[in-house]
Amino acid sequence: MLHDGDLTLGFVSDIHVGPPALFEGKLRKLSAQSLSLLAEVVEQMNRLGPDLLVNLGDDIEDESEQLDVQRLSAVMREFSQFRGEVIHVAGNHDTVHVDASSLARLWRLSGSASTPEVAPLFYALHRKGFHLLVLHTHEVKDERVYIDEAQFAWLAAELAKSLEPKVVIMHHSAADQVLRGNRWFEKAPHLCLVTERKRLRELLKPHDVRLVVNGHLHWNHLAVIDGVPFLTVQSLIENLEEDAPGRPARGHAIVTLSRKRTLVSVLGEEPARYQFG
Repeated sequence: MLHDGDLTLGFVSDIHVGPPALFEGKLRKLSAQSLSLLAEVVEQMNRLGPDLLVNLGDDIEDESEQLDVQRLSAVMREFSQFRGEVIHVAGNHDTVHVDASSLARLWRLSGSASTPEVAPLFYALHRKGFHLLVLHTHEVKDERVYIDEAQFAWLAAELAKSLEPKVVIMHHSAADQVLRGNRWFEKAPHLCLVTERKRLRELLKPHDVRLVVNGHLHWNHLAVIDGVPFLTVQSLIENLEEDAPGRPARGHAIVTLSRKRTLVSVLGEEPARYQFG
């Protein structure tokens, strides 16, 4: 139940519009169902009524600039059906063929008034007494995930601007996750965990950070580090079966933040509920 005065955030991640994706010879991403599953989530979010709907990135399976723009536009059309504010995070697949300025313009098709006019793709918002900080993590294909120095400087300045409680939103993870059993990243932690994650956590530690949220890892995960919860949201289209025909995870979440506590409801085929404070 949503309460007056609380800030409520809906989350969906890793939509991956495009061809079905195989990994190690098995069907892993049910991308053919992406848009219909997203439509269902948007419809549900309209019923639940969060203040903002947050897209955690990796909207597409990157193939070419033309196809990527077409697919990103289709995703934005679905998000435009949400009867509220939508904000977006850049995923690694989203920026392979589409530059930052073009991606920001596509985001505005969803009706996000807060989207920056130009690059960079990190920005801050103030909503209902909370300070939201959207980061843009970079992935060097097959090498590493990182946050650039300009962004660290920006983040330090933003954190110092107000005493409002903060929520940090990003695509890759800043937590030290144990990846045993993760189909995608058990053998490749350098492609899902931010290289400078310890530095980032140290920067956040002195501030009132209520939650850090990411996608990308295609599973649900929660870690609490130095009192800060780090939440990973499951992919919308991850195949929960071992192979075809498959069963989508339908992952999404609702977070309710008040002055005293944070409530997290993970929805879809792998539901969970967490409370902090």
